[in-house]
Amino acid sequence: MSRKLVLILLEASLETVPASIANHPAVVKTASRRGKKPTEILLDKSIHYHAMKKLPRAEKRGRPDIVHIALLEALESPLNKTGGLSTYIYTIEGHAVFIDPSTRIPRNYNRFVGLMEQLFKEGRVPPGSDKPLLYLKTIKLEDLIKESMSKGLILLSEECEYKPVYSVVEEAIRDKLAIGIGGFPHGDFEEETKKQAVKCYSIYREPLSTHIVVSRVIASAERILGIIEL
Repeated sequence: MSRKLVLILLEASLETVPASIANHPAVVKTASRRGKKPTEILLDKSIHYHAMKKLPRAEKRGRPDIVHIALLEALESPLNKTGGLSTYIYTIEGHAVFIDPSTRIPRNYNRFVGLMEQLFKEGRVPPGSDKPLLYLKTIKLEDLIKESMSKGLILLSEECEYKPVYSVVEEAIRDKLAIGIGGFPHGDFEEETKKQAVKCYSIYREPLSTHIVVSRVIASAERILGIIEL
């Protein structure tokens, strides 16, 4: 398909436990139970809440479940299955995750966690593959935008000018701009992220959950590209 939607989950709450809290009892206990080193397990606020209190930007971190639900929404969509979607993750720590459209993300959350931990440890899934389904790369956001073959980034934020989601997606596909959606639970985008946006729009007057925004954007793209008629 020549026309497609490029979607980037920005500042995603997806990371392994930082070395600065690796010795916290809650982290050590979880890692020991799973037979892994503390720095090899995903940071999860529901488990590591007390350990995370002194972390910078703690309110935006430790929510891999947000990425999980968003990826299920994106990769199982008719838009993705017909070749109309490219999906990327850009984590809060500056790692880009490149995703092959054929990737089937586990629906079970614990299996998803294991998959992401393997990705962070090995750099790619399957490990050592020449054509991985997922691979990790530490790059600047501006370079990820270029590698996605996009000419720029449209940022979605409730702080920006309102524009109907259909019109936003139509503009993105027409002008070959990636759409960036926050992959974190609370707070605003970092200034460095905002600087990369050529446009910024709000599709609703209040904050929306990441997977809700992803679903609305994808549904609009499916209509625009004639994949699903409403």
